[in-house]
Amino acid sequence: ALRGAVFRLVSEDVLKTQNLTNRFTHQTQQRCGFRKVAKKGVAEEAEQNEIILKKTVDPLPDPPAPQRSSRSFGRLVKPFVFTVGFTGCSFGGAAIWQYESLKSRVQSYIDEVKADWLEKIRPQKQGDLRKQVNQWWNNLSEGQKTVTGIIAANALVFCCWRIPSLQRFMVKYFTSNPSSKALCWPMLLSTFSHYSLFHMATNMYVLWSFSSSIINMMGKEQFMALYLSAGVISTFVSYVCKTATGRLGPSLGASGAIMTVLAAVCTKMPEAKLAIIFLPMYTFTAGNALKAIVALDTAGLILGWRFFDHAAHLGGALFGIWYIMYGHELIWKNREPLVKMWHDFRTRGPGAGGNGSI
Repeated sequence: ALRGAVFRLVSEDVLKTQNLTNRFTHQTQQRCGFRKVAKKGVAEEAEQNEIILKKTVDPLPDPPAPQRSSRSFGRLVKPFVFTVGFTGCSFGGAAIWQYESLKSRVQSYIDEVKADWLEKIRPQKQGDLRKQVNQWWNNLSEGQKTVTGIIAANALVFCCWRIPSLQRFMVKYFTSNPSSKALCWPMLLSTFSHYSLFHMATNMYVLWSFSSSIINMMGKEQFMALYLSAGVISTFVSYVCKTATGRLGPSLGASGAIMTVLAAVCTKMPEAKLAIIFLPMYTFTAGNALKAIVALDTAGLILGWRFFDHAAHLGGALFGIWYIMYGHELIWKNREPLVKMWHDFRTRGPGAGGNGSI
């Protein structure tokens, strides 16, 4: 009886232990299985959410591809034609302008005498702003009067750069870039464009300093033709160098045209004394200054300096040297046939009177 009781107790303990073990194993398997299923469900849910987001949200635009170097010189055909045509029209228009100026000089002199007589008999007004402006204007030299309009145009374009709504328009038409869709008109408009105040102030100061010398040499009509043509020609040289090297990018500023003015004055008067505004005690000849500027821009072009558009500077300087040495004889002194044609057109046109003399 005792053995049977002990055997029964041992059997019950073994059965309970087996049941507890089986239950623990079953629960453990269930928990592990539930966790695996949960992980699988989370992954599927994440994939579904990603698919839904792709369908509902617009995809982000691809980052802009880096600008590849384009050496297609075929795009330079239109700028070349524009450069030649605009230069010819500039000098032709300047010749006609000079003709009209000479024709109206006598009438202008009579008007000035009449205005002076009326000014004497008219009661004087104290503090008249218009009179003060006229007095300031009359005290300027002919060269300073001519470049005042150029400076005003540059100041206006500089203010337009500060208008946010005009930024895209300004970048398209007032910066020159051989990879841009607009190629021709920016060659001229970028000559009057400055984004930095220091850049504009420096260029305009140099232009103002050399204005009297260049106008006394050429006259205002020939100077305007030279200045506008120099802006287009220097930009075309920049186009060629950028296309050849593959270093495409926008440029702006009047430096190319001003380099033509500076080179023309230094070539015509190589012994003239010049000085830097910040170092007035150091003087040097105009010829040496021109040589240093040409050497600096040549080195910048060869070494690939990108702080300035050295190709435009060098193109403008070479054009100024060429015009003083050869271009004046080839272009300006051969304007008589065009002026004669214009004279015949004016005298034979409707409303023309007299015998055709100036």
